[in-house]
Amino acid sequence: MEDSAMDTPVLKGKRSSMEDFYETRISEVDGQMVAFFGVYDGHGGSRTAEYLRNNLFKNLSSHPEFIRDTKSAIVEVFRQTDADYLNEEKGQEKDAGSTASTAVLLGDRLLVANVGDSRVVACRAGSALPLSIDHKPNRSDERQRIEQAGGFIIWAGTWRVGGVLAVSRAFGDKLLKPYVVAEPEIQEEEIDGVDFIIIASDGLWNVISNKDAVAIVQDITDAEAASRKLIQEAYARGSSDNITCVVVRFENS
Repeated sequence: MEDSAMDTPVLKGKRSSMEDFYETRISEVDGQMVAFFGVYDGHGGSRTAEYLRNNLFKNLSSHPEFIRDTKSAIVEVFRQTDADYLNEEKGQEKDAGSTASTAVLLGDRLLVANVGDSRVVACRAGSALPLSIDHKPNRSDERQRIEQAGGFIIWAGTWRVGGVLAVSRAFGDKLLKPYVVAEPEIQEEEIDGVDFIIIASDGLWNVISNKDAVAIVQDITDAEAASRKLIQEAYARGSSDNITCVVVRFENS
């Protein structure tokens, strides 16, 4: 039997506005208990990230195949949620978007679905195990996908899609479709042997490596204290972004 403990501080940091949102849910779906954790890092405003917090898990848990074929359900729901959001955005002049790093705990399976450059890292036997790979425009497969779709990336302080966006996958960003997509990459991990996971926006990962993050909180048994410690450390190391961090600790009992 396993239980999990978590808490989620957020820090506006040195940004003038807060565009990060997070979500933690535990609910019953088709007779099975499901835990869901998500970090959404908005850009161009907070609209997209807030929409994801309010709708993504709701849409996922109501998908008829969620329990039976979880991976396919995740892909379909991410795509449909993006389409629904873009439909609602039709009257908006300013473009907005958001990353989504999510973890679903279903029985002894942990499914991590990622869009963008927020990140999920697990600790197993003291070692850092990345459960997502950042979607950056200069990632060779991402560059190829964007160029094959007719888009381009250029250097403008960092690599950017169309010279605008520093992530290659995101929800929203209607002006950059079809180059910037909400197609998740999914990794599955057996929960057995995983001590904890860290889900955080790039405000943390820009200044703290996977290995350092795990080392900083490895001996902190309280999930709230662990997440606060990581945020404090990221701020101390000079992060200039919003910082959101979820720590989920698993305890075999």
